[in-house]
Amino acid sequence: MRQKHRTTKQLKNLPQRLIEGQKTIKYSLPLLYETLREGYQVVIQFPFWRFSYTVLATFCLLGLTAASGPESNTRDVELKIGIVQRFGETTAKLQLEPTKGDRLKLRFKKGNKQQILVTKDPVKLETVMQALRHPAVEEVVVLGNYRTFETAEDSAQKWRSQGIEVEVAQPERWQVWAKRDVYSTPLLRRLLFQNIQASGKKGAYIDTKILQKVPRVSWVVNGNRYSPNNLEISSDKNLIRVNKSEKPENARLYAGQMNLQPNAYGTYTLVNQVPLETYLRGVVPYEIGTDAPKAALEAQTILARTYALRNLRRFAADNYQLCADTHCQVYYGLNGVAPVTDRAIASTKGMILTYENQLVDALYSSTTGGVTASFSDVWNGEDRAYLRPVVDAPINLWNLSKQSLAYEKNFQQFINQQQGFNESSWNMFRWRKETSLEDITKGLQKFLQVKKNPYAKFKTIKAMAVTKRSSSGRILELAVKTDIGTFTLHKDEVRSAFAAPRSTLFYLEPLNKGKQALWGYAFIGGGLGHGVGLSQTGAQNLAKLGWSNPKILQFYYPGTQIKILSNEIKF
Repeated sequence: MRQKHRTTKQLKNLPQRLIEGQKTIKYSLPLLYETLREGYQVVIQFPFWRFSYTVLATFCLLGLTAASGPESNTRDVELKIGIVQRFGETTAKLQLEPTKGDRLKLRFKKGNKQQILVTKDPVKLETVMQALRHPAVEEVVVLGNYRTFETAEDSAQKWRSQGIEVEVAQPERWQVWAKRDVYSTPLLRRLLFQNIQASGKKGAYIDTKILQKVPRVSWVVNGNRYSPNNLEISSDKNLIRVNKSEKPENARLYAGQMNLQPNAYGTYTLVNQVPLETYLRGVVPYEIGTDAPKAALEAQTILARTYALRNLRRFAADNYQLCADTHCQVYYGLNGVAPVTDRAIASTKGMILTYENQLVDALYSSTTGGVTASFSDVWNGEDRAYLRPVVDAPINLWNLSKQSLAYEKNFQQFINQQQGFNESSWNMFRWRKETSLEDITKGLQKFLQVKKNPYAKFKTIKAMAVTKRSSSGRILELAVKTDIGTFTLHKDEVRSAFAAPRSTLFYLEPLNKGKQALWGYAFIGGGLGHGVGLSQTGAQNLAKLGWSNPKILQFYYPGTQIKILSNEIKF
């Protein structure tokens, strides 16, 4: 779930020898950071263990490699994870492989008959653009574009309260659409759009595409080519490798079965159906790393389990539940499993974090910059009582009730304080980035164009200023004065609109560079990501100080309780 920040998680030295069935392996695994927006990389390597492929494969079937305890009464839940979300848009080839000594089973319909093919060979899925006999119209009413699901969902709720049926989609950015099966004709879509325009809401638009050709998926087995829209793939050992590249070492090993299915954007999604506890094995090592202290690993595991169960609705428009990247939680399958993370998963089996007997909104990020944020500091919507500003330090360094970070003087003093925080030793705890007006202008224009904002036509920036902060110091409003007027950026829009900031916890310093005219601005701030809830870096420091996982979770989510998943907990 690490947010779209500047650090790119990269998988390096993948255990291809494991994939090929070699008896023992030895390699190092980086702690993965991933963002789709930022332009540089940090790779941190961690020592790993040697273990037997045979043992691993066996435990993959069982679910966990850790020593099993008494039989648990907790239930497992099968998840649907979109591991390749828009196959046919940019990725045109995909290879599915059985493990050594196994075979793939492919199920699909040919006409009205169910077909089953069995093969020991890899199956190469390919998409080609197929010309249509007659042009087709693909059209939706887009009610808004958003950086995050949380903001899109809040917008969707507001539209529903006005009697308009909507759905949240993610063709690229998150969007709110008028529900396609309700507004199913051109007439209905245009009547809706006219009513929205008449009510004064100018952000909506009709996205119309005339399709001359569409992607079609096909594959060859035993010399025969097949091309159905839906395909189920399973294996005897319940293990499948997926490779999006031509390099064998890039294959990722997944438990469960795969479904290739159409999505809402005219392409395909490869969906991994996998039990929750097995899914966590592909999340925890990549989200927090395998060298994190035991209590931090356990806290991360409880949060990852809670987050997954509370976010099953994210991709309802595409008929699956979660993605495998930083828009949800990073899920890379079983390549990176480790005894230490498996033990954390086994020891916390079924544990979830609750508030008043409901799953919490288990948001977390890589760092907080020294203070956590409230939900409404970053997104629109109701605050959560357990997501409130907490100074991210083991001792009381700053009294927020007496020195609110909503005031610019207090905020700048706080940002210039570096010692004593949980994240003080981390290189992204504090940062400064100088950016020219030219680069700021280009980024802002691009952002506003995507938002269909009329200020996208501006030519020059005359001034910028933070006009409103939250009590945690996050920017709530940032005004930009241009040649055609002044517009305001709100909350998480700020991270999308500029290339420089790594969070909304920063202040601006105008720069002249020895000239009379304004050259640009320095962005001076702290943290990486949204800063709501647990800091993965901070949790590791607290664990090193001897804090238990319940104490860590109570620190970042005051008033919450750890419970065992049961039928009484709704999700």
